[in-house]
Amino acid sequence: MELIAIAFGAIFVNNVVLSQFYGLCPFLGVSTKKSSALSMGMAVTFVITLSTMIAYVLYEFILVKYELEYLSTIVFILVIASFVQIVEMFIKKFSASLYSALGVYLPLITTNCAVLGVAIDVTVNKGNIFPQYGIFTNPTFFMVTVYAIGISLGYAIVIFLFSAIREEMDAYPIKRNWQGIPIALITAFIMAMIFLGFGGMV
Repeated sequence: MELIAIAFGAIFVNNVVLSQFYGLCPFLGVSTKKSSALSMGMAVTFVITLSTMIAYVLYEFILVKYELEYLSTIVFILVIASFVQIVEMFIKKFSASLYSALGVYLPLITTNCAVLGVAIDVTVNKGNIFPQYGIFTNPTFFMVTVYAIGISLGYAIVIFLFSAIREEMDAYPIKRNWQGIPIALITAFIMAMIFLGFGGMV
């Protein structure tokens, strides 16, 4: 039940975009089409999951052991950058059109605060994740992995739903002053209020 609570809480209650407000730049920039949003969600899922797992191992067994915790941010960024390069080369080789559609937002995953934020939360700030339940007081590697998968799936789900809503809105007449980012921010606000309703379920 604890693992289910971690996964559910990471996806819905502690959603990385709508609750923690991480990664808003690609969330708004790539969510104009469902295809590009889904691809970005998959790329971020891959990077968040693997980089968080490796960051946890490096932090617990190397940085803490040798009292090098102050290097955690630099180490995490290097790990994230490595995975982003792998994803970028893969997409560029197998889907040039998708690579072009994602544009600058693909390499920006390296500096995406969602990716770095999750890595820091499960290591340096582990007590700040679901503190009311004490789940992350002493997290195991498996618990961290479940949390990373849940957070990344939450990001992918939200950005895909957001893109689907934005595509539908294109078919309706919206006043010029509300088009683009203004109506997108209002939509994100409504989605955040809906996801807030999951708060009492964990």
